[in-house]
Amino acid sequence: MTQDNNIVWHQHVVTRPLRESNNGHKGAVLWFTGLSGSGKSTLAGAIEHQLASIGVKTYLLDGDNIRHGLCRDLGFSEADRQENIRRVGEVAKLMVDAGLVVATAFISPFQSDRQSVRELFEPNQFFELYVDTPVYVCEQRDPKGLYQQAREGKIKQFTGIDSPYETPLSPELRLDGRQPISDSLSHIIALLLRNNIIQMDY
Repeated sequence: MTQDNNIVWHQHVVTRPLRESNNGHKGAVLWFTGLSGSGKSTLAGAIEHQLASIGVKTYLLDGDNIRHGLCRDLGFSEADRQENIRRVGEVAKLMVDAGLVVATAFISPFQSDRQSVRELFEPNQFFELYVDTPVYVCEQRDPKGLYQQAREGKIKQFTGIDSPYETPLSPELRLDGRQPISDSLSHIIALLLRNNIIQMDY
């Protein structure tokens, strides 16, 4: 008998519906995807702040923070990037089970990886938010100087330069990364309201 055969999912006495009832809202993940510099981290942080300010239990999973701990053993090869996204998806699933509204900010350039994460969740729990910002705008912003390093050959397999970004096929929201943050936040809140994740009294 292998070790896997001895591992079974533990059913908690405190269930997700009970946690959601106590929280006053449902659990869900807002999966922000887009190029480096598209504005996804800014938007994820802004929606986390807005939701927290109205009493929603929320948490932000940020790419850099994850690589400081959970994924510090991973590099930036295609296989390592896929494993990075897999781990984030599993953590997000646990947080949704805890009844939280989780915002994630990851380039997650491959459609197959994003689909694999989506399949971890029940219907109406996973919302893909594509921050659609042209690469030239991202390069102009270049907050970490990464595009310049990629152009100079100092960074290999950089998404948008020498590694592809696969545009989401049917995201729940397509956000223009050049529009005011307040406009994007209004669209996100409306999405959560339409899907009964949060209530109108917020």
